[in-house]
Amino acid sequence: MIRWLALAVALAAPVQAGTLDGRLVTFSVETWNDREVPLLVARGRTVVVGKGVEFGLGPEGFTGGLDVVPVAVEIGPTRIELSYPQGIGRFYEAKFNGYVLRFETDCALFQKVSVDPAATTMKGTEVWAETGALYINVSGVGYGPASTLALDLEVADCPLS
Repeated sequence: MIRWLALAVALAAPVQAGTLDGRLVTFSVETWNDREVPLLVARGRTVVVGKGVEFGLGPEGFTGGLDVVPVAVEIGPTRIELSYPQGIGRFYEAKFNGYVLRFETDCALFQKVSVDPAATTMKGTEVWAETGALYINVSGVGYGPASTLALDLEVADCPLS
């Protein structure tokens, strides 16, 4: 019985208060003018946040004339950094065209979300949080190999669902 308890404690240990480390997150790309009628919803990918790049997306094929722009996403304990290793262009303009990160929790995970202007070259990016989801709107913003987007987060002490 003690062995099972030790295993359960060890499995629960990676998630710490006020951090994204160890949390399950699904990352997807969405484009819409009306949230109920999206123009594009790319395949979501789910990982556990840890060290290194969590997501490295590439094109998925055109849907309604739209495709995913290659992006690398690194998630730290209280920071998210996006970079664009290939290609150059401008994101399609819509009410929302960007990324949604859905963390496995039922509470308001983010107490504060802000763009780090010193580490961001992609001006005009809009970010907001809803419960356990983070929305990053890059509609109409230019991107290329030197483009970066850095977000600073104040993470609440939310239990896993």
